[in-house]
Amino acid sequence: MSMLDAPLLASQPGIQRFPRPELVLFMKKRFLDAGECAGLIERIDAGRRPSTIADDQGYEAFRTSETCDLHDGDPFVAAIDEKLAAFSGLDFAHGEPLQGQRYDVGQEFKAHTDYFEPKGLDFERYCGRSGNRTWTLMVYLNEPRAGGATRFTKVDKMIQPETGKLLAWNNRLPDGALNPATIHHGMKVRAGTKYIITKWYREQVWAG
Repeated sequence: MSMLDAPLLASQPGIQRFPRPELVLFMKKRFLDAGECAGLIERIDAGRRPSTIADDQGYEAFRTSETCDLHDGDPFVAAIDEKLAAFSGLDFAHGEPLQGQRYDVGQEFKAHTDYFEPKGLDFERYCGRSGNRTWTLMVYLNEPRAGGATRFTKVDKMIQPETGKLLAWNNRLPDGALNPATIHHGMKVRAGTKYIITKWYREQVWAG
């Protein structure tokens, strides 16, 4: 199986696919239930730290959220990790460790792509062992009172947070080239707090 493929997504019950050809993007409501979301939020709050990025575009406010590494030594986290792989058909061994993110009022992640730019300063550091990112799977764990949408800016698609909703997109084009239409903006939370989990998959087996 090519890691450009997530062979099970399109056939899953209740799956929605973005209808334009520029971007392979799937959405599934209620992928996680309320208990799963609450358990993940509890773990994110217990282990959060300031988020970082590989290429910060030269100013500190590019990404202002907090991040938590969710380790699969925790059986609860391992079960979520396995659920994501089983639903998508992506190879579990190619996945990075699951991460959680927390966005407070005013926090955001400005428009960015999840893949690493081949000409970026840290490309070899981040991609030398496991290759670049292929698929992104992201799940909203709650609904902030206002704001916090995810906007794919090149195709003008806005997705509002809903508890348990999964987004899954291919960071590549059919020929394997990086897809700039995956650029997306984690928009500012205007009221309340936003929690998500993110799972990235690589071209090769994850080697840390």
